[in-house]
Amino acid sequence: MALLLALTVRRLWCTPTALPVLEFSGATMGTTWVLKVAARDLPLEDRAAVRAAVEERLERVNALMSTWDPDSEVSRLNRHASTEPFRVSPETLEVLRVAQEVSGRSGGAFDVTTGPLVAAWGFGAGARLPGAEPDALELADLRERVGFELVEIDATAGTASKGHPGVECDLSAIAKGYAVDAVTLALEALDYGDFLIEVGGELRARGERPAGGPWRVAIEDPDAADRVPHRVISLADRAMATSGDYRSFYRQGGERVSHVIDPRTGRPVRHALASVTVVHESATRADAWATALAVLGPEEGPALAATEGLAAYFIVRTAEGEFRRVTTPAFEVVVGAEPQPPGVALPSERY
Repeated sequence: MALLLALTVRRLWCTPTALPVLEFSGATMGTTWVLKVAARDLPLEDRAAVRAAVEERLERVNALMSTWDPDSEVSRLNRHASTEPFRVSPETLEVLRVAQEVSGRSGGAFDVTTGPLVAAWGFGAGARLPGAEPDALELADLRERVGFELVEIDATAGTASKGHPGVECDLSAIAKGYAVDAVTLALEALDYGDFLIEVGGELRARGERPAGGPWRVAIEDPDAADRVPHRVISLADRAMATSGDYRSFYRQGGERVSHVIDPRTGRPVRHALASVTVVHESATRADAWATALAVLGPEEGPALAATEGLAAYFIVRTAEGEFRRVTTPAFEVVVGAEPQPPGVALPSERY
């Protein structure tokens, strides 16, 4: 769901580097992953160990949390049509715990139980054909089994329980961030300290880029046909995630129908927020918070982000068909001023 282009300065402006960038990549979780390591040339056995560590962690997360895999742990939890406790792995339990935390703090704007609503509007696993919108009666029925309060976790017992037998959990708005954090831990265990890992647009930087200093990455332009940078920022031992409505949508009756569903109404959002980027120490939380703020929109989103002390960057459509940006105080403190590629200046305001 998070949609951004992670680029190093080497790719944006071809500056010389002090160390080579060793790049690894592959497919996972219905998307791709890319790892850049700043290091002297590694022996083949070390490269194999790096790739194996990354793929092992990603395969583990996918096996637990993919709604596309009928044998995954979350798929089995969803088929558990009972309110009796269901034993889950420590990883899934931790993701559910963070999800509940963000759900509570965002007033339900983030909610892992919205999967049936997402599918009903034509998106995600099990989606119906776009345009076959649910009527009021169907929406009311679906909303009976949607709500973060309907999932209860017991950390001591290692179980998750449903408040309604029909509750389904979709972790796609947080699992990629968790996968980024899991890969980071795996690389640190191998004593790598300078790298940039990206999974499906969610990323985390550790240490320094090859030329020294923080890694440089780009927030994607929400109005470009091709993926081009909107703003370049530095990441120093932090994660970044973006959520927006500009890639996954369709038009119905002349109106844009976004894949971003508001759990509080059961309907796609219709506000003017094009995208929101969150910078955080945790990719798991950055991923979840980016989704929550995308649901809340251009007014509620910045207000809550400022209250929570989140480093967030909002790109908002104007009535004139252009864009303006809104940043929280924490974003300016964490990121600071950056030299920008040409053509990315926007009217801006600080919340």
